[in-house]
Amino acid sequence: MSREDRHNRLRLWLTRRQGLRKDDALRELEVSESTLKRDIAYLRDLYGMPVHYDAERRVWEIDPTQKRIDGTGPSEIPGLWFSAEEAHALMTMQQLLAQFDAGGLLQPHVEPLRRRLAAMLEAGGNASAEVASRIRVQTVGARRMQLQHFQVVGHATLSRRRLHLRYRARASEDISVREVSPQRLVHYRDNWYLDAWCHRRDALRSFSVDAIEDVRLLQNRADDVAPEVLDEVLGAGYGIFAGSNTSWATLRFSASQARWVASETWHPEQLGRFDDEGRWLLTLPFSDPRELVMDILRHLPEVEVMAPASLDREVRRRVRDALQGWSSG
Repeated sequence: MSREDRHNRLRLWLTRRQGLRKDDALRELEVSESTLKRDIAYLRDLYGMPVHYDAERRVWEIDPTQKRIDGTGPSEIPGLWFSAEEAHALMTMQQLLAQFDAGGLLQPHVEPLRRRLAAMLEAGGNASAEVASRIRVQTVGARRMQLQHFQVVGHATLSRRRLHLRYRARASEDISVREVSPQRLVHYRDNWYLDAWCHRRDALRSFSVDAIEDVRLLQNRADDVAPEVLDEVLGAGYGIFAGSNTSWATLRFSASQARWVASETWHPEQLGRFDDEGRWLLTLPFSDPRELVMDILRHLPEVEVMAPASLDREVRRRVRDALQGWSSG
């Protein structure tokens, strides 16, 4: 039996039994007493498991003074009781998290975990640096935001408290003051948005967290909006500019682009099919055309708008304005 297998078994036995007798461990693991002691020390030092030996009962156990918050049993804090495979998976996720973490918001909290996982991987014969060198996630278009604002918004969302916002509208640059009941934080296309009930507009709104210029936590409890209502109003249309009044767009992609676009999810309720010429017909709902228009322009000239006519006119207008701007320059 490998050392890693022994450690995994010991972890399971210690967490699931009231106590592990030394004789039982020696027999089941088929190791010497000195090896067993080294394994126990390994669990203490590397995994942080609070393993305690009860001399009176002659058993190894999790220190009974280490209780879960609810007092029901042994705590799993501060220990990280993972196998090498589990640590490797978590280390991989940490690398992904570090890449997606806008502005390093979570880094102070993640770094202690990363160091512990790195030590565990290296002890198991794996180089933790290999994870960073083999996995790369690149973000595009992530906007800077203030850590303090994000923390206040996150705290209010979870603690169900209202927020006082000073918010700058991206299109008009106008600044408005809002009192909102936060509902959920959404990470979308590398940026954070707050879905909230706006008490000034008496309606649901989505706020870009990076556009918040000042935020203050209020004592008033936030009003709750049912998840299905949030999805109906803010999740019904395409992209982050959503609303309850939706239309349906039909796009046709050239045969050369069809197999690529056919594998993409533009909206959870989208419908798609290939036509007789191998082109991809994509139908999806939208409320506000702004983001959909931008994505259509990104695929030109391999896409055409089949419906509605208003969307086709808006795409053509954007192309025409761009051409006029270039020619005048």
